[in-house]
Amino acid sequence: MINLSIIDIIILVVYISLVIFIGFKTPWKKEDKLSEYLLAGRNITLPIFVATFVSTWYGGIMGVGEMTYRYGISNWVMQGFPYYIFAFIFAFTLAKKIRQSNLITIPDKLNESYDKKNALLGALLTFILVTPAPYILMIGVFIQILFGINLFYSVLISALISIPYLYFGGFKSDIYTDIFEFFIMFLGLAIIIPFALHLYGGFDYLINNLPPLHLTITGGNSVQYIIVWFFIALWTMVDPTFHQRCYAAKDPKTAKNGILLSILFWLIFDCLTTTIGLYSKAILPNLSEPMWAYPLLAEKILPPIAKGFFYAGLLATIMSTLNSYSLISSTTLGKDLFARFFNESDELKIKKYIQISILITTAFSILISLIIPSVINIWYNIGTSIIPGLLLPVILGYFPKYKLSANNTFIIMLVGWLSSSISLIVGYIRYDNDMNNYLFGIEPMYLGLIITILLYLVFLFFERKKYSSK
Repeated sequence: MINLSIIDIIILVVYISLVIFIGFKTPWKKEDKLSEYLLAGRNITLPIFVATFVSTWYGGIMGVGEMTYRYGISNWVMQGFPYYIFAFIFAFTLAKKIRQSNLITIPDKLNESYDKKNALLGALLTFILVTPAPYILMIGVFIQILFGINLFYSVLISALISIPYLYFGGFKSDIYTDIFEFFIMFLGLAIIIPFALHLYGGFDYLINNLPPLHLTITGGNSVQYIIVWFFIALWTMVDPTFHQRCYAAKDPKTAKNGILLSILFWLIFDCLTTTIGLYSKAILPNLSEPMWAYPLLAEKILPPIAKGFFYAGLLATIMSTLNSYSLISSTTLGKDLFARFFNESDELKIKKYIQISILITTAFSILISLIIPSVINIWYNIGTSIIPGLLLPVILGYFPKYKLSANNTFIIMLVGWLSSSISLIVGYIRYDNDMNNYLFGIEPMYLGLIITILLYLVFLFFERKKYSSK
């Protein structure tokens, strides 16, 4: 299915070798403080912030290809535009507050604003939210179609080439590799556009060869389905990569401006990926597996060398997110769950917890990627079930005037998570995977958000009433 020339293979091998070399070459010391290992000493400048943030946040390239192939420009409406909105809001409301807090993780903030039990539950939800499973799966599928290797072994290989250097270098290894991958992903993806234009033509070709719905906002989806992706974009507000980059920024201004500049680069990259996806649908209209849309288009129209760089661009896009999410997920498990549960305060021991958690996180992510072998389904299920529990507690932690007591916040977090998760599970079991028939006929995320907002208003009313009566 995929026919690689020797020069293409050499390009891919050189790219992977350089990533591994950069990751292990990153200067580190065994006795590095925890803030050095996890946040690079809180000294990230604006260019580094933007390069590592842009490359990290845009890891779902195969999923984007799948959605563009299925739904056309509606993919951008669901997977691009909502995230710009919430990233913009994040930049102006939270970025400076997060940097000024001088904490390390979201559960640290929950512990500071509420108490230990909120931090522990928040750590569990955060760990699930940032599982690198979708990105291990994407690289696994990529290796599978390139070399015809069984998916299980492909997933193992994807983990082995993307994660080990994090064990030693931590966040420094992450940002150094991300900077390199930032340039490769833009170069690699851009290279296919001139070939498509030359061989097939421009916008007129797409209009004449795409299904009409592919050039509409909805893409044939229901309005409720599209709106739920806007709610899933609330992920931005509680995503640990946003918080981690802000914690690591040189100063509050860098955190805010870094996010705003990143939105511009995401828009440029979205234009590339959407255009490529539309050409794939127009040129290859009957693919049995839409997740393969980008690689199979490259196979169709790219000559050797160009094909190698394109594939390297795809890999860079995924690997930059995989290593970041692996580190954050491992930090959450090792520092925020294990160390906090056992009241461990020694930084070197906490660092060892995190390093062990890198192995656990990798194994857990491999398992998830094999159980749910669809990037879109992993994103949807995790976002739908986790965000309702985390959203209000995390945001309100930065606005003390509006936050609730620790006990009431814990109830909101727990009920928000469980209500959306139970609705999601019941929808799968009772209705034989008919995703239009959840509890009460509404999306599980809506249910979770409605319940948490109502609980918040009720608790706020009684807390204010109790306070005013004193």
